[in-house]
Amino acid sequence: MGTKSAVAEALLAILIPAKREEAFMNPRKGVHILPSLFTTGNVFCGFYAFIAALNDQYYVASWAIVLAIVFDILDGRIARMTKTTSAFGMQYDSLADIISFGMAPAFLAYAWVLKPFGRVGWMAAFLFLLCAALRLARFNVTKPDIRGNHFTGVPTPAAAAVIASIIIAFENWFGTRIHPGVMVAVVYILAFLMVSNIKYPAFKKFEFRKRVSFTRFLIVILVLYVLATIPKIALFIISFTYILMGPAKLLIPQKPEENDVTNNVTHPPSQL
Repeated sequence: MGTKSAVAEALLAILIPAKREEAFMNPRKGVHILPSLFTTGNVFCGFYAFIAALNDQYYVASWAIVLAIVFDILDGRIARMTKTTSAFGMQYDSLADIISFGMAPAFLAYAWVLKPFGRVGWMAAFLFLLCAALRLARFNVTKPDIRGNHFTGVPTPAAAAVIASIIIAFENWFGTRIHPGVMVAVVYILAFLMVSNIKYPAFKKFEFRKRVSFTRFLIVILVLYVLATIPKIALFIISFTYILMGPAKLLIPQKPEENDVTNNVTHPPSQL
């Protein structure tokens, strides 16, 4: 009897995870329509950025990437508000991000000013795409309780926003193009920051339904006013400010988190 029970337990240990995985991969469970529609909008904007860049419409392609960022922000928040988060949605969102915030900005930067650099130019664009893919892969395998209220490394939408804002500002505001050498440096820096361990705020705790102080409300109104008045320059300033927040936090001493304090507590040796 003991041998049979051991064999039965071993079979259950093998079969139950397999059944769970089979249920996880079973498409009959369906797809949540509302957040998936916003993710699809993200994919469409990334694809349209390619089409616009191929037709030398770099200004339009940059705004397509900005619109993709809006869709990317909304799909996650809508999924959490409607309690329709799923493993399918997370994977679909990552695939959309690699198109809109990896391939699209890399190709856009290459077509805009990096093409005359030849191998150096397209290798810089490829490095941006590679680091974006690595950044998304690391995010997917990181447990939610470890992520906390911060991102490890620059999020891919923020890196794509920097490239898009540079093109928007120079194409429409300054009336010229940035020096290719400067753009190569920007692309390399963004690629490094995406795979770095520098912490960036995630703003996940910001909820529109909760009450906030009057000062924070005024800040939100001010940001919206600046975006509505001078959106081209405001996008440029906001994206670069966010990118600099990570390295700036390294220069400012941070208070240890509660988990770190708990782990660093030294216990007295046991008395025999």
